[in-house]
Amino acid sequence: MDTRAPSRRIPAYSVAVPRYEYRCRECAVTFEVSRPMAESSGPAPCPAGHPDSDRLLSTVALTGAGAASTGGQARRAADGGCCGGACGCG
Repeated sequence: MDTRAPSRRIPAYSVAVPRYEYRCRECAVTFEVSRPMAESSGPAPCPAGHPDSDRLLSTVALTGAGAASTGGQARRAADGGCCGGACGCG
């Protein structure tokens, strides 16, 4: 007798699709939805059920070996100053 729990079928796109961030116009809740790129501009009801939302532009922060390859220039720009530190003001 097999005692394993039956496996749930997961839609094929549930893992390989981008995640988009939306904000509800009525209650101002920000939420995420995973969906295919072709549906990214479509309506996304908020968790409270309000139908009107705006898709937000997401920002991505990358760190690691690529950031280190720019050497001190990236650090100087991060220090600030009128021109990102390139003129020595930062």
